[in-house]
Amino acid sequence: MPISRAEIVTDSGEKLINRLCKHWAHKLEVEQGEGEGRITFDNGSCLLRAEQDKLKVAVESLDEEGLDHLEGVVASHLERMSGKESLDIIWEN
Repeated sequence: MPISRAEIVTDSGEKLINRLCKHWAHKLEVEQGEGEGRITFDNGSCLLRAEQDKLKVAVESLDEEGLDHLEGVVASHLERMSGKESLDIIWEN
């Protein structure tokens, strides 16, 4: 399974995880714990972990096309949930 990771500098990691998990919980399988979350999509999953000054995100999918799609979906939702805070999201495979 192809995997991409991003480390996003932010002080709002836990808040972003809470918002994303709450947003997707009505239609996807979501697991959430202290400072972390996991969202399961039809074609892959997203793991999130908040640290002191950053948010670590990993997405995995069944194939490269699905991975590219999940990177875009997760990034766009993170940017929307961040409000006025600008996030620099750079995926590394």
